[in-house]
Amino acid sequence: MGISDIFKPKSNKFLLLLAEQATLMEKGLELLKSYLEKHDPKIAKELTKTEKEADEVRRVLMEELMKTFVTPFDREDVAALSLSIDDVLDYAETTVDEMEILEVSSTPYMLRMVSLLHDAGMEVRLGVERLQDKHYKVATDHVQRAKSIENRVEAVYREALADLFRGPKNVKHVMVMLKVREIYRHLSNSADRLDTSANVIADIIMKIG
Repeated sequence: MGISDIFKPKSNKFLLLLAEQATLMEKGLELLKSYLEKHDPKIAKELTKTEKEADEVRRVLMEELMKTFVTPFDREDVAALSLSIDDVLDYAETTVDEMEILEVSSTPYMLRMVSLLHDAGMEVRLGVERLQDKHYKVATDHVQRAKSIENRVEAVYREALADLFRGPKNVKHVMVMLKVREIYRHLSNSADRLDTSANVIADIIMKIG
């Protein structure tokens, strides 16, 4: 260890854990994207594994939060950011689970939504990382991009629903429509949680500033 290392600021454990959570969340969205493209059961298993890893990180974070008096920012914000990031990954996993259970095939709308979700997830992850190194202006830029992308997801979601319910042909077709709508809802909910994550980061920056 050099003399510069002694005086180098230590990374806060909560921000490190949040960054790890966000990285796993982004990885999960990448796996979801791959699953929609390939429908490979191995990818589904990898996504489940990633979700469990993220759950473990969250458990450690919450335990640290319970026993630590001083946190880098409001403990409510730490908990809220951790929860919203966790929810994104949960919805990614349940999307795949329900697609397998309901035997739903990917649609172009799903692929568009998931591609945007991955982009928004990357922006949230970068926003968390910029909190670590105190580049708050850059973090704000990532937050704004994440929220803008989330709006695009919701636009695709509405377009998908309009197309989906444009004239059912028969009872069987109605059943397929209802199944596909459930998957669209999961993706929309995931986008909503990404928006929540971005809002929490913005709140943190506002309070720090």
